[in-house]
Amino acid sequence: MSAHLSPRLCRAGRSFLGWEQADLAEASGVSKSTVGAFERREETARLTTMNNRALVEAFERAGLEFIAENGGGAGIRFRERKAPGA
Repeated sequence: MSAHLSPRLCRAGRSFLGWEQADLAEASGVSKSTVGAFERREETARLTTMNNRALVEAFERAGLEFIAENGGGAGIRFRERKAPGA
């Protein structure tokens, strides 16, 4: 199951990658206006299932992973990368 993106996690993911809203829109196929509107909403805001999945998958393809909310709160981080030749 896909992570549930919040406006804050979306902004954090873009920040980690150095992406503008247009970069995320291009990588995900979700319009820039939808990304912008979502990021300006309150933290309880949700996207449609299709747009949530598209954004999460774009972040994951770019090397990020989502951390489940397990008492410490949901988060996002870079996936661990293997050393060359490992």
